[in-house]
Amino acid sequence: MREYRSLALTVIAIFGIILVGAYFSPTFHEQKTFLELFILLGSLLFIFSALVIFAIIGFSSFSLYLAIFLAAVMGMYGIEGALLVTGMTYLIWGSIFAMEVLLFYNGLKSAQAWFMERYTFKSFKNEYYAFYPMLMFAYFFLELVPSLLYRESFLKFKPSKVLEVMEDILPPA
Repeated sequence: MREYRSLALTVIAIFGIILVGAYFSPTFHEQKTFLELFILLGSLLFIFSALVIFAIIGFSSFSLYLAIFLAAVMGMYGIEGALLVTGMTYLIWGSIFAMEVLLFYNGLKSAQAWFMERYTFKSFKNEYYAFYPMLMFAYFFLELVPSLLYRESFLKFKPSKVLEVMEDILPPA
């Protein structure tokens, strides 16, 4: 954690110096320039943060593409566009991951092969925790709601069991 302290202090110092420059600028034009620089650096920091988050949770091959795409979207549509792209990426990839986990939980061999081709246990565990809300959401809409509508029994989903089984079948990091 100490190695990140100097990075955080550097970022805070840069933003602080820019704000001090904006405060003590004699003309409105100079203040506006400093504030535009502040917003630009905030946007770059957001892009870098999104890249780091996606890289940490397992999108290593996808993260560079997403960062470039986020930069382009932010340039065209601002921070709202970048947040929309990030949210949609989470929803789409989380839905795919959650459906594959449910298929694996129900004993489908192709789902097991899908995980074995793409994941180590560490990368699976990272995405498992990142997409845990999506697992519950998918279970609710793919298992519980249909069973209530058709008055059929349903399989009780225990996410911890999936993690235990994956630890046995996936290679360690």
